[in-house]
Amino acid sequence: MRLSQNPIVILAASLILPPAGLILLWLRKGASVLRKSLGSLAIVIVGFAQLFLLYGMHMEFTGGIRPVFSFQGGERHYRQLEAHRAAFQPVAPAAGSTYWADFRGPGRLGHYDQKPILTDWPAGGLQQVWKQPIGGGYASFTVANGLAFTIEQRRGNEVVAAYDVRTGRERWTHSWRALFQETLGGNGPRATPVWEDGRVYALGAEGELRCLESATGKLIWNKNILADSGAANLNWGMAASPLVVDGKVIVTPGGAHGRSVVAYDKLTGKRVWGSLDDQAAYASPTMATVGGQRQLLVMTAKRAVGLAVEDGRLLWEYPWATEHGINAAQPIAVAANRVFLSSGYGQGAAVLELTPQGDGFQTRVVWANNRMKNKFNSAILHEGYLYGLDDGIMACADVASGELKWKGGRYGYGQLLLASGHLVVLTEEGDVVLVRATPEKHQEVGRFSALKGKTWNIPAISDGLLLVRNEVEMAAFRIAGD
Repeated sequence: MRLSQNPIVILAASLILPPAGLILLWLRKGASVLRKSLGSLAIVIVGFAQLFLLYGMHMEFTGGIRPVFSFQGGERHYRQLEAHRAAFQPVAPAAGSTYWADFRGPGRLGHYDQKPILTDWPAGGLQQVWKQPIGGGYASFTVANGLAFTIEQRRGNEVVAAYDVRTGRERWTHSWRALFQETLGGNGPRATPVWEDGRVYALGAEGELRCLESATGKLIWNKNILADSGAANLNWGMAASPLVVDGKVIVTPGGAHGRSVVAYDKLTGKRVWGSLDDQAAYASPTMATVGGQRQLLVMTAKRAVGLAVEDGRLLWEYPWATEHGINAAQPIAVAANRVFLSSGYGQGAAVLELTPQGDGFQTRVVWANNRMKNKFNSAILHEGYLYGLDDGIMACADVASGELKWKGGRYGYGQLLLASGHLVVLTEEGDVVLVRATPEKHQEVGRFSALKGKTWNIPAISDGLLLVRNEVEMAAFRIAGD
């Protein structure tokens, strides 16, 4: 009897090697097309189950909600990561500045002005200094005194790690049990740790806030901001990077009864003040002087607000609601008395003007349109123009009027920084692209492949090095001009 006529052989082949089972099934004589089709569906299901369970395939989604199947990550990746770290040899401490010690750099503006960068890239791209595996998650790097800090998912732990910037060598790690899982956004921590005066402040996706010695990773204090504020976690986890200002650590747990925005003492972790009753959003708080007053600029799930740094007092507010309460892009002070806001998810962009009124400010809309929809990629202000990803496509708009100057270049839901009059773009596919920051036209002047796989993490630049990472890889490239 031919093998294709034996149902047991077909079943065995389908379980061991599903493609062979499919071939044998369709070679079988006498079976109806309907039975073969139903059998094929069952074999395909078995095949996919094997890919997921035996070969480490997993499904994730791009920023455009397109499913992507990948063999990156999973158990095999963790084994590679652990073997790589185990092979590390001790290195002498590196020297370095504290220039990029905050999320998105100085002032959280995404500007790199420390030294000129190369703007004429070789055909093969920037010189790679090192590349290696990394744990999961979507945090960026901050850099201080020769160490690059980030937070990762390694198996069932969230891990704050410090790496030697020159070599990529792991200097220390600090971990705790936590595993945030979410199908659309992906697993792992989101918020970038920040450095301030010899300490690292790191926030996990489930609300665990820890203050660590930056040289050793030793725990100084910890607090779960969700439990402390009686708040439920967000659908896509805690993503806002802590802000350290005036001796306080500002976080956004989103609790009720004055616990939406909370300030802790940076040395002890004691709560200093709480403010608002709003559900949290995903954008990180920032500090700016607007209307002549230093203030916190905060996006909640339903509005933009300005808060007094000293006590969290509400100075102004403006309604800013989106689908699912997703406000993820940073508010930007764009003039002495103006603030730029942008979101995707059915919103758009606007510039508000703040006018002193009593103990706070009155707001007026200068312009509003849907030409700069920053989904979870913050815009950059440069010489009177805004540059950002409008639902994945690069756009340039006049900050004074909102007029769209150009739109071009599909980079997906990547991220961008400004350096030497150029935009350094890390695309959703892991390419690094150099685009001229000019209102005249979209002009791409360099590109190379830096990482493999979905890349939502914001790049960092410090002491002439470009640092990039995603869920599985991290790398450093020499971007300094000299």
